[in-house]
This record gives sequence, C-alpha cells and structure tokens, in this order.
Amino acid sequence: MSLPQDILERAKQAGVMIACAESCTGGMVASALTDLAGSSAVFDRGFITYSNAAKQAMLGVGATTLSAHGAVSEAVAGEMAQGALRHSDAQLAVSITGIAGPGGSEHKPEGRVCFGLASSSGTHVETCDFGALGRAKVRLAARDHALGLLAGALCEMLKK
Repeated sequence: MSLPQDILERAKQAGVMIACAESCTGGMVASALTDLAGSSAVFDRGFITYSNAAKQAMLGVGATTLSAHGAVSEAVAGEMAQGALRHSDAQLAVSITGIAGPGGSEHKPEGRVCFGLASSSGTHVETCDFGALGRAKVRLAARDHALGLLAGALCEMLKK
C-alpha cells in the first residue's frame, strides 16, 4: 500500500478530514491524496498560497509574523496549518513553506522547508534541510515528508 493510500485508510478509520496549505510544493500533497479514488471521503481541501498575500488572505497568516520571520519559517508554517484548519471542515492540516530553488540565501538556503501540522491537540512545527538537490527533488522530498507527518499524526489519533 502506498503512503497516500495508507493515509486515506487511517483517516477513514479515525473519522478525520484532512486539509493542506502548500507554498513551495504548489499542491503536490493535495494531488498525491486526491489521485486516489475515494479520497473525497477524507480530503476536504487544499490551499495553494504561494505569495505572502495569499497566505494572509486565505489562511490568516499575520503580516507581523511574515515580516518578523519571513515566509520560510516555522512561525509561518504553524499559522498556515492553523489557518487551514480554521478555514476548512478538516480536523487535521499540514502545511509546507520553503525554498525549493534555485537560489536561497545564507540564512535560508535552498532546500530548507518548514512544516506545520495542526489538529485539536495543538500545532507541531519543524524544519528540514534537504539540501540543494534541485527544485524538483526538493519539492518531492517536501511532499513525502508532509505525507509522513500526516501518517504519523493519524497513527497517534487511532491510538487514542
């Protein structure tokens, strides 16, 4: 069974709807989940918020958060995930914001991606530095990591 299939099965068992908020992956997580038949039973919606303005308008990410931390930050990833929950019928949301490349800076190098995971039990954020793998590989790695976060959260939900 593929990871997206596993996520959909676990979400059905847990009675959980999923939402995602994506920036650098441009909808790859939503696509991985909705490629499968029956995904509408557990996938509510996806937000592709590539610009800062979209992050603010669609998810409620704070202008002060963006100016203090920048779009590629755990603070913004957390607010994106929380916003996806608020603006959907989901009980579990994952977010991704990062620098897929090419480019980056000394402080935010290519391949740095921040993730958020939000549910009624709180919000978890983390950063992965995938390295300068090239745009396509960074985006795939970020997609797969986000799917792994969803799978892990659903495992925890099923244990309760």
